[in-house]
Amino acid sequence: MSLQDEIRRLTAPDILARKGGDPIVALTSYHAHTARLVDKHCDVILVGDSLGMVMHGFESTVPVTLDMMILQGHAVMRGSKRALVVVDMPFGSYEASKEQAFMSAARVMKETGCGAIKVEGGVRMAETIAFLTARGVPVMAHVGLTPQAINTIGSFRAQGREESDWAPIEADAKAVAQAGAFSVVVEAVAEPLGRRITASVAIPTIGIGAGPACDGQILVLEDMLGLSPRVPKFVKRYGDLGPGIEKAVADYAKDVRARGFPGPEHVYAMKGKKP
Repeated sequence: MSLQDEIRRLTAPDILARKGGDPIVALTSYHAHTARLVDKHCDVILVGDSLGMVMHGFESTVPVTLDMMILQGHAVMRGSKRALVVVDMPFGSYEASKEQAFMSAARVMKETGCGAIKVEGGVRMAETIAFLTARGVPVMAHVGLTPQAINTIGSFRAQGREESDWAPIEADAKAVAQAGAFSVVVEAVAEPLGRRITASVAIPTIGIGAGPACDGQILVLEDMLGLSPRVPKFVKRYGDLGPGIEKAVADYAKDVRARGFPGPEHVYAMKGKKP
C-alpha cells in the first residue's frame, strides 16, 4: 500500500465529532503550494472568497465569481491530502433560491472534489442549508460578521459588541445548527458571545475574532503571515514575510541591473563544466 493510500482525508462528520473535543485547526489557502504546506497541520482548509481581496486586490469579496472559487478549490485539492477542504460559495451563487444553491454547490463539489461548501447567513439561510444537507451537500455555516453583506452593513466592523445585540446572532447560530450544518464559523463577535454560542449549539464553532472558547479557530493565511496590507485587529501575526519577500526582490533587481546575475559561464563553472 502506498503512503498516499494510507492517508485518509478528514470529512465533515469527522469535524462534527470534534465538538467539545480537541480544538479544530483551520486556515485559508488558495494555491496548491500553500495547501501542501498547511495540510499537515490543519484539520480544515477553507478556500475562502477572501481570495478576492488577498489575491486579486478587490475591496471586498462581492466581485468573486463561482468560476474563481472552483479554479482555486481545484488547486487546493491537488496540493492537500489530509485536511477537509471547504470551498466558499461566493455572493450571488446561492441566495436566490435553495435550488440555485444546490446547483452551484453541486458544481463546486463535482469540479473540485472538495468535501464541503460554506455559506454566509443564519436564520435566512436555514431552509437552504436543510435543503442542501438533505441532498448530500455538507455545509459549513457562517454567522456574526458576514463579509458578503458589506454593502448592507457598511464596514467590516465587529458584531454583537453590546449585549443587547446578541440575540439575533445567537439565533442565527442555533438556526444553522438545527438546519444540519456540520460546523459554523463565528466571525468578529464579542468574546462572551462567542463563548455563549459555543455552549448553546451542538455543532463545532470555528472562531475568527470570536474568542478562545470556540471549538476551533481559523485565520486568513496571508493575514497571519504578514502579507496582507490591511489586517483585522484580532489577527495574531505568526510571521512577517512581506519585508523578506520585498528584500529578496530588491536584491534580485539590484543584481540584474548590475549584471551580477549568474549567466551560463558562471553556472557551468560552478558545476565544473564548460559551455
